[in-house]
This record gives sequence, structure tokens and C-alpha cells, in this order.
Amino acid sequence: MLVERARLGDAVAYAGLVERYQDIALRIAFITLGRAQEAEDAAQEAFIKAYYALPRFRRGAAFRPWLLQIVANQAKNQRRAGGRRGSLVLRATAEESARGAAPSPEVDTLLEERRQTLLTAVNGLRDEDRLVVAYRYFLELSEGEMAGALGCARGTVKSRLSRALGRLRQVVTAAGLRDVDRQEVSHG
Repeated sequence: MLVERARLGDAVAYAGLVERYQDIALRIAFITLGRAQEAEDAAQEAFIKAYYALPRFRRGAAFRPWLLQIVANQAKNQRRAGGRRGSLVLRATAEESARGAAPSPEVDTLLEERRQTLLTAVNGLRDEDRLVVAYRYFLELSEGEMAGALGCARGTVKSRLSRALGRLRQVVTAAGLRDVDRQEVSHG
């Protein structure tokens, strides 16, 4: 197992872990920071911190949630140090195959406006709400992974997500999008 080998000081094993988790680490940092270069810096710093923290990693525990918590904390700390509020920066793209036949230009324009309104609504949420929605629907993390990344219990994740979705519904309804569903949030 790569984690155990890395805990024993095998740098090649740790490089394998970095390769395996670098995409998700970058996405989590990007959601928090909103800029690619800052996200890369935060992810790199988080991997360095994780390497030095490996001796404290609990044997038998899941590595991914542990690492994601380090990445999320590093990104939050970096954002705080920059003195600005992060925004969720996501591309509003949808797979053509999921849509079926190509929509007319008018329908495509309406769908794009709807996605932009939804992203604006998500960006308008408090940081904690935005992160829990993004982790679940944009990154598709499990409740356990979210709990690890957010540093809280699974039950807390469920309640935070429920409250965040309630607030998102209020914002979206006020913006005139009454029938937004979870599928649409995930395609943001």
C-alpha cells in the first residue's frame, strides 16, 4: 500500500500518492481560492505539509479525506492571508450527450443564462455554505470525504448541506429560477 510505504519514508510511494490525488487537491483549492496559480500553490504547500504529517497519520484510516482536509485548510488559510473572500469559479458546461439533440440557439442561450444565475447564487452563499455545496455537487465528494475535508462529523455535513441548499433555494427562487434541482447544481 502506497500510504504505508510513504509513512515509512518511501519518497517514490509519496510521489505516487501526489499523482493520484493532485487533481482533486487542485479542484478543492481552486473552489476556495478562485485562481489557478493560487490553487496550485495551496495544493503544493498542502502536499508538503501532508508529507511531514505522515508520521501522525492514523494507520488504517482513509488517506483521501485526511489529505483533503489538509488541502482545504491550506486554501482557507491562504485566502485569509490574502484578505479576500473567495468565489466559486466553475465553468458552466454541460455534456452534449446528456442533453440529447443539440438545442436551438435560443434554448442554449436560456440554459446558459440559467447556469450563470445558479453560479451567481452559489457564489453569493456564505463561504461555509458555498464549500459544502461545491464539495458535494461539483466535486461529488461522499459525506465521509466532506466530513474529513471540513473537519467535522458526518451528521454536521448533512445538516450544513441541508441548510446551505435551503439558502440556495431562497436565493434562486428570488432570482426567478423556481425549479432548480440537484442535477442542475451538479452540472453548474
